[in-house]
Amino acid sequence: MTPSWLVLDEQVARICDDLAAVPAGPLRLSLQAPGGYGKTALLSYLAGLLREHDVPVIDAWTDPLDGADDDAVLLIDDAHLLDEGRLAALHPLTTGRRRLVLAYRPWPRPAGLTSLLTILRRERPPVLLGPFTPEQTARAVHAWTGGAPGDDLADRVHRLSGGVPGIAHRITAALAAGPELTDTSLLQFRADLDHLDPDVRRLLLATAAGGALPIGVLADLLGRDPARIDELLEAARATGLFALDDTLVPAARQAVTALGPVAHRADLWQRLAALQLARGDGTLTVARSLLDAGIGGSGLASAFQAGAEEALIAAPQVAARLFAAAAASGAPTGARHALATALGGDLDTALRLADRLVGAPGTGPVAENDRAAGAAVAAAVLAHRGQLAHSAERYRWSRTPTSRSFAALATQVTGGSFAVEGPDAADGPPTLLTNAAAMMADGIRESIGGTPAAALATLVQAAALLEPAGPAVLLPDSPAALAALVALHDGELDAADAVLDRAVTAGMGSVLMARRHRLLAGWIRMFRGDTAAAHDLLATATTGGAPIQLRDGLFAAALQIGLARRTGDLPEMHRGWANARETVLRHPVDLLTLLPLGELAVAGARLGERAALDVPVRQALDLLDRLGRPPLWHATLHWYLLQAAVVGEDAGTAAVHADALAADADATAHTAVLAAAATSWCRLLTGDIDPDQVVAHARDLARTGLAWDAARLAGQAAARTADRRAMVTLLDTARLLQGRQPGPRTENASEPTPTGQLSAREQEVAELLLAGLTYKEIGDRLFITPKTVEHHVARMRARLGAPNRAELLARLRATTTPVAFRKAPE
Repeated sequence: MTPSWLVLDEQVARICDDLAAVPAGPLRLSLQAPGGYGKTALLSYLAGLLREHDVPVIDAWTDPLDGADDDAVLLIDDAHLLDEGRLAALHPLTTGRRRLVLAYRPWPRPAGLTSLLTILRRERPPVLLGPFTPEQTARAVHAWTGGAPGDDLADRVHRLSGGVPGIAHRITAALAAGPELTDTSLLQFRADLDHLDPDVRRLLLATAAGGALPIGVLADLLGRDPARIDELLEAARATGLFALDDTLVPAARQAVTALGPVAHRADLWQRLAALQLARGDGTLTVARSLLDAGIGGSGLASAFQAGAEEALIAAPQVAARLFAAAAASGAPTGARHALATALGGDLDTALRLADRLVGAPGTGPVAENDRAAGAAVAAAVLAHRGQLAHSAERYRWSRTPTSRSFAALATQVTGGSFAVEGPDAADGPPTLLTNAAAMMADGIRESIGGTPAAALATLVQAAALLEPAGPAVLLPDSPAALAALVALHDGELDAADAVLDRAVTAGMGSVLMARRHRLLAGWIRMFRGDTAAAHDLLATATTGGAPIQLRDGLFAAALQIGLARRTGDLPEMHRGWANARETVLRHPVDLLTLLPLGELAVAGARLGERAALDVPVRQALDLLDRLGRPPLWHATLHWYLLQAAVVGEDAGTAAVHADALAADADATAHTAVLAAAATSWCRLLTGDIDPDQVVAHARDLARTGLAWDAARLAGQAAARTADRRAMVTLLDTARLLQGRQPGPRTENASEPTPTGQLSAREQEVAELLLAGLTYKEIGDRLFITPKTVEHHVARMRARLGAPNRAELLARLRATTTPVAFRKAPE
């Protein structure tokens, strides 16, 4: 069987297997491939196989051809390099039935080789060897390293080698020793490059900077006739350093760049940049190459600037670097530099650049346009930092149609009123961003003074309008995020999910909005009780990338606390509280932050820190009063404050918030559900429990998306009722709403276990007990009564032989992993 790392056509593999089985069998084969594709390795394998079976082998390069044994197999490697005399001597040996294998590169093609191939082609077309697949690269790396390499090593080898077997073999050892190729490892390519025609080397160097270049560009750059360029391209492809798209494979590109003379490289790349700029071609690839090589100067300013404009949509971080290089080379980059920097996520630098533009001296349309654009960039950055009032001020000063709409949006959510002016002829033609911004302002205005349904429809339409623009626009907030917030406040979680999914797919708002979209998706999962998915989204949103800005930091901190509360992880709540409290106090209150504020208000009550957020809560209530208590926003905050009162067993305060919810009850179906559930909570706190009413209200909450709240309402009612039948019904309802199966019909049931072992339920209780939860808190978490928790603890003491609670905890610590360090069960 052939070695697994050989890249073989199926036909060649069968020939090799047949030869191994019958060494005297027929064998006439021609192999074509660029350098490094395994021709020599295959011939070497065949030679060894034949010699093992005592079959004579003739090497066309070294062995005499006259009087050769008729049974001998003729192996001809690198036939393209044989001189015409040697090729002529081979010709008679190919006309009979002699067994032979001929391997050659597609270029050069001497006349004698063409004649030989014409004879062989009558029997079988040449076999074209191709690059490794990822799977073949992995097998080869396994063979070369003598063990099973990690997927990362095989992936890196394949990516940098382009699947070219010879290159993959060269770089495997270097990549096994470190994550990147070193200058020393690239020296292995020197012999390949030194033996090339000088024009071919120059072509490779040009390709290293500019990618696959048109023949006209290469002809002008190299000063050669286009016909000569065709020949050079064939020679370059035959080296095996080119990928199938006529670009250098990554490792070869690094080698060509590193091993070429520095002055020659700089001169060639600068002339290439000037040539592409003059032709109106894209300059991004060569501009980036120049930047990475540290080549600059005033003559390259225009190339850097043009490359930056190309990169702005797909790679804003690259665009920001190129704009900086252009500015350093003397080009006036204006607001475009600030815009690229902001889109790339470097908001500190973007704000400095934008602020400098706004305060810069100068007159004339260009200066005024730059100042207006700079003010818009600064406004967007301030919005991400939670400073919407200051953001609105800069947007108003910017005075563009889009800025006026964003100013209206920011002003409304902070409690002011700002009407969007109608379009003016001087504003220029409308754009997707202009129209979407106006719809965003309209949607927020509708959420305050109109209906949530109309607001949601307007914002979803704005998101759809902006999807084609993808990451190319700098936004203070995205229409998808606003739509999701309105939907979350109105219990329309499916709509929120859908609009966020589309925004993520479209890359709306670049990296700046990607984190916000994921965080809001996490909130949707938390509302539904899917804490595992919410944890994953939170981790994805907060790991790596640009520094987290204040607004995203607030949503992330509140989501972390909210998940800890829902999973009963009291230590995690304590760990996150200080950061969450500091974050909410730094962030000015606005309509769009009522969700995290409410969640943290409940957490504060749970941690005995209820007064810590009195100021922002009071500010939020004042904001709602100024806006006329819009039901969509008003009801959500009071629902959270009701939950905080319930946690604190404060029936009087709970009744105040229930009354506020009752005032909104007729506004929408969602507010009606919240108001009804609030009555059950108030009755529950006073011990007046109507099981049928609680079940109905809990089911309504679940239908509106608040599955965890629904299960908690039913579970708390079960814990407080004295009616055993009602308790069982309420517990079953709580479990079903949480996605669990109903429990056994006896509340003290547990699976019998041998003495000293804990049942599954007792293990759950033990973990939460070690985490510091009270019997009531454990009951809330597991949807059982505090009395049942007490019975479980008593049985654990008996099983473990613990005379008292302290001894029980000591023994549990020795055998149980605290829940704070385990993934909480769903």
